[in-house]
Amino acid sequence: MDVARGAWTLGVLVGLAVLYFALRWLARRRIPEAESRLGILRRLRLLLGLVGLAAVGAIWLGKAGHWAAVEKFLETSLGIGPRTVRALLATIGVIVGYLVVRGLLASLAMRRIQDVAKRYVATKTISYLLGLIVLIMLIRIWLGGVTGIVTYLGLVSAGIAIALQDPLTNLAGWLYLTVRKPFAVGDRIQIGEHAGDVIDISLFQFTLVEIGKWVDADQSTGRLLHVPNGWLFKQATCNYTKGFNFVWNELPITLTFESNWEKAKEILTRIADEFSAVKSEHAAQQARRASQKYLIFFEHLTPIVWTSVAANGVTLAVRYLCVPRDRRASAHRMWEAILREFAQHDDIDFAYPTWRLFNNALEGKPDLRPPGPAAT
Repeated sequence: MDVARGAWTLGVLVGLAVLYFALRWLARRRIPEAESRLGILRRLRLLLGLVGLAAVGAIWLGKAGHWAAVEKFLETSLGIGPRTVRALLATIGVIVGYLVVRGLLASLAMRRIQDVAKRYVATKTISYLLGLIVLIMLIRIWLGGVTGIVTYLGLVSAGIAIALQDPLTNLAGWLYLTVRKPFAVGDRIQIGEHAGDVIDISLFQFTLVEIGKWVDADQSTGRLLHVPNGWLFKQATCNYTKGFNFVWNELPITLTFESNWEKAKEILTRIADEFSAVKSEHAAQQARRASQKYLIFFEHLTPIVWTSVAANGVTLAVRYLCVPRDRRASAHRMWEAILREFAQHDDIDFAYPTWRLFNNALEGKPDLRPPGPAAT
């Protein structure tokens, strides 16, 4: 009987709370003046408080026969036993209370926490903790003591392991994410062939804002990817931002064989030094921190220009550090600087695929020309 009264009490309090928040939302829309609105809401709280007090008093001070009649009516209408009726009433009260408490705490977090990332973590933590409390309460309501829970779990564990293999794997993936933290919300990752920025992590999946595909240079496609947590045990995961928040980028630049490639290399080195992210001490500090946790060793963090020979010219590859989300923008700035600088030098030309006829007897080196009469 006390369980039923407690369920009714919780239902009344939750109903009054929902009514108050609904009226407050309506007052905010209909009454623009803040002072008038606050006065009305103050009187409304007082009125609802008195109503709630009267209702709770009636529930707990009323005759037991009244509640027995209510339970009897529900038993007759639904065709279920008295224990099931009490469990249903308690379940409704617990679920409604969970929704209201979660809404209140989430609203409080939205108001008090300005940082988006911290607010997201607080909201998720509230949902998980309240969900765990509700689960324990529902198990207690429907299964009784510890003995009933153990017996029930022993009977259904084998069936659950087979029928819910993928959901259980996803739940294990969530536990792995929570404990080991291979990535967190806000990180840029690649799992399998999919890459993107992590915007949400839940019990069974995490969500990415997709990058790449038909868009160049790791920029967003605008699509959301929902990836099962179980993929963490089946696919390789790359993290762009954890530990060392920089990536190496390369710009291959091919010049003609006749160009002054040494001068071009000096120009490219200067431009790379100007636009590289490693100018700041922040990058060097991150590299040192990463080397303490992982076996990471960077011999050079400063930009470097590598020289090689291609089929149509001399290739100078500019290698430099950049922020992962700034890869395209940094390449854009460097290319514009390179184009402007090379335009000022007549002895530097870009190489591109062309057809060329080469007469070795006329253009070849004197010692390598074929023997024969001199060409006219």
